[in-house]
Order: sequence, then C-alpha cells, then structure tokens
Amino acid sequence: MPELETRKVVVVGSGSAGYTAAIYAARADLQPLLFGGVALGGQLMITSDVENFPGFPEPVPGPELMDRMAKQVARLGVQVVQEGVSKVDFAKRPFRLETTEGRAVFAESVVVATGAEAQWLGLPSEKRLRGKGVSACATCDGFFFKGKEVVVVGGGDVAIEEACFLTHFASKVTVVHRRSELRASKALQKCAFSNPKIGFAWDRVVEEILGTEKATGVRLKNVKTGALEELPCGGVFVAIGHKPNTDVFKGQLDLDEAGYVKTDGRARTSVPGVFAAGDCMDSRYRQAVVAAGTGCMAALEAERFLAG
Repeated sequence: MPELETRKVVVVGSGSAGYTAAIYAARADLQPLLFGGVALGGQLMITSDVENFPGFPEPVPGPELMDRMAKQVARLGVQVVQEGVSKVDFAKRPFRLETTEGRAVFAESVVVATGAEAQWLGLPSEKRLRGKGVSACATCDGFFFKGKEVVVVGGGDVAIEEACFLTHFASKVTVVHRRSELRASKALQKCAFSNPKIGFAWDRVVEEILGTEKATGVRLKNVKTGALEELPCGGVFVAIGHKPNTDVFKGQLDLDEAGYVKTDGRARTSVPGVFAAGDCMDSRYRQAVVAAGTGCMAALEAERFLAG
C-alpha cells in the first residue's frame, strides 16, 4: 500500500467545517491535507439558495458558496484528495488513516469534519424535488415559504421544533405522523397543540410528493385503513432525523448514542490531537456558519496542540 509522508494536519471532510479548518491550518503554515470524499462540498451542494451566510447580501446557491470555499482552499495551496477515509488508527501518534482507494497517510493531528446526512423518505419524487419545495431544514429554508401551507413529516423533537419554527412564515403547518401520538417532549407538544397554525395528519405516511417543477402537495396513506388522500401544500419538510457520518470512527473516538463525536466545547475529542467540527459533532444547530466556526476552532486547537 503506498504511503504518504507524515502530515502535520489532515482534515477529513469537505463541507463548510472541513474547508474552514483547512483554510486556517494553511494560514498557520501547517500544510494541511484534506480528504474530501468523492463528492466535494457536503450538504450545501444539495441546497438551493443560502440567505443566512454572512457576507452575502444577496442569496447565494449552496453549490456556488461551496465552490467559492473550494477556490479559497486551492489559492492557499491546500492539497485536496477526492477520496473518503475508510479506516483510522488513533491509538498512537502519528495517527494512521487509510482511504477508500487504498492510500495511507500519517498525521500528527486530525480534524474530523465528515458531516451528517438527513434521513429521507426514500421516494424518487422526494429526490427529484429536493431544493424545489422539499427540504430537511426549516431554519435554512423556512423563509422561502412565507404565506404558504407546508407539511412537516415526523413526530419527534426535531419535527415539532421545525413545525413551531415554520409557523413564523407559513400560513398553515400540517404535521404528518405515522402514529396516533407524538414522540416529542411534552414541552414541544404543548407548543404544537396550542398553536392554531399547526394541524396533524395522524396515522399517515407520505406515499408520494406531488409536483413536476416544484412541490405542490403530498399523497398520504392511512396506515390503519390503507386509504389514500392528497393534501395540497407549497412545501414539504422531512424531519425524521439525521445520521452523522462517523461509522469509521467507532471504537476510535467517543461517540454519543446517536453517533455524534463528543467534544469538550473546544473541538477536542476523547483522543488528544484529534479534533471534530461541523455536523458530525453538532446535532443541534446544523448550520453552515456554525460548521465554519467550529472548523476554525478545530484548526486553531490543532495549531496549539502541535505547538505543545
């Protein structure tokens, strides 16, 4: 297996967190190596307009924002390898990482920025209309649904948080849940049940998202009777959970019950010299600007760690 030289910093991930960590590491003259995976750019590559990233007075398409970050990384001379990491050994320094293509590299420090993926329903129509009325982030996209009726799919904390947030913009929010009662906390349930803008479609699952160029409604199936019905809406928010991309770090880093990397508030993980940033350690905010901020933190902490 071909071996690369030992690097001071290796960044794993090419989203907002990974790119920012690489930028700061490069500015510190640490010559970072970034493993970005086969598809560079992270979740913003499937996001339409981004209106809440500082420095952009006009909405910027997610792919364009990531392209700008990639160009900044390239200008600073960061070596980007378009391969994923399939195996790590954090038992001793230098740490060893292997890629999906059989490449191996040693690192004095590592920034884990592998992100998380929204769990989707798995419908072809959902994939086709993603970014065209179908979203997995109300905080990101709720603004675009002012005055519209929307659907939120799910019944846990995330779904009810999204539903309550969307009432600031939407004229009506219908929560579609496969059960007859919510799994969300009592406090969130109280918020939802007391809001006149929120309604519920109990014992229903989404069979199809309707629309050609944009979402215009959902086809629902009653799980008890099998009956089908159509519900018109201008947007569909899928809120059935997220899965952090951390399987490769199991047994190497401390993860929480949901698989997110545990950090100490300063991006430091359970292994000295390994840092984590972005959605792989943030189960709460999941925002590009937060990911960028933690990427900065991780790189600065790595620099301090290497300085001893």
